[in-house]
Amino acid sequence: MGKFIFKLPDVGEGTAEAEIVTWHVKPGDKVKEDQPIVDVMTDKATVELTSPVVGTVTETSGQAGDKAAVGSILITFEVDGEGNISEKAPAKPAAPAPKVEAPKPAPAQKPEPVVAALKAAASEKALQPRVSGERPLASPAVRKRADEMGIKLQYVPGTGPGGRIGHEDLDAYVASGAGSSTSGGGAGLAKRTGVDEIKIIGMRRKIAERMQAAKRNIPHITYVEEVDVTELDDLRVHMNATKKADQPKLTLLPFIMRAICGALVDHPQINSTFDDEANIVYRHKPVHIGIATQTPSGLMVPVVRHAEARDVWDAAAELKRVADAARTSKATVEELSGSTITITSLGTLGGVVHTPIINRPEVAIIGPNKIVERPVVRNGQIAIRKMMNISSSFDHRIIDGFDAASFIQTIKTMLEHPATIFMR
Repeated sequence: MGKFIFKLPDVGEGTAEAEIVTWHVKPGDKVKEDQPIVDVMTDKATVELTSPVVGTVTETSGQAGDKAAVGSILITFEVDGEGNISEKAPAKPAAPAPKVEAPKPAPAQKPEPVVAALKAAASEKALQPRVSGERPLASPAVRKRADEMGIKLQYVPGTGPGGRIGHEDLDAYVASGAGSSTSGGGAGLAKRTGVDEIKIIGMRRKIAERMQAAKRNIPHITYVEEVDVTELDDLRVHMNATKKADQPKLTLLPFIMRAICGALVDHPQINSTFDDEANIVYRHKPVHIGIATQTPSGLMVPVVRHAEARDVWDAAAELKRVADAARTSKATVEELSGSTITITSLGTLGGVVHTPIINRPEVAIIGPNKIVERPVVRNGQIAIRKMMNISSSFDHRIIDGFDAASFIQTIKTMLEHPATIFMR
């Protein structure tokens, strides 16, 4: 038998380290070649690593949430043959003789009959309140403990002199099960105790780091404009009703993507990324639109590349493809990187307005809100129209307020006159 050491490979261009997300094996497990052993996450994607050998896991390095450097030992296998290391294991030092301690006397306990009697009394008298106005007898310490446990002393039978309630009565009351039932105020009104400790790891930690860096480094300017999308939504409904079987169902997002591409012709500075360390703005000619997508692993931003060259049908199909890939953890590094501007939509939960955080190093993010039917004044008459707010944020270091407003106004005009979307 030999030993095979598996080291963390370079899972992405320029990657120096990766975070351990999930172990699929543990010491003692027998694995086959190409069997998944661990998921690791880089700055751009989660990667599933598989076993390069057939063998038995003898040791794993690190826990979920730990970061490992490329080239560091990740897992050790016991394999047939020589393995890939030849060094001999160091001899283990002799174990010291165990220290013998004198046995400690067992703590005094109450006789079982007494405890049994207390439990029986609590069970028999549980939920039988004292006479109205009768104050239970108990020490301040007992009252404080009962309050912390969410127990009303009114319902606890006391076995002390004059019905006085002691700590042992509280224990018996809880042991009888009465402490978990209603205590005069109905179920669910008892005080809760304890704190759940949740370690922030994996995608959630990466999201937190990126959001913190974006807010720390980018001075945001937020601009909100309302848009009458009545005619646009009517067009969408008509196109869905008359579409071919092989065409995807249209939401408003493909139309918004086309409007963004059209508006960028007149406002090319919006389609930029900013390297704030080198003080260089990269103004991109292709439009790679990131689509903020909620997944079981957290918020991810798959990218619809070359949106400027796609009609609404093609944009809808590609949007669905990359979003589904992100939700099923099948998106590649290329599909999750390289966006030049981002759309963030909460769909039916879009609210009236929000303040989206820029997807750094981009300089703009567009956030359509939900559509609401409401009365508006149109040509001097009150009419019920479908209205939607567009919430947008811009990097104020690069984009002036006038340019931001002009860009959104161009999008507004195109969405309110949807024929212009197809004329660009």
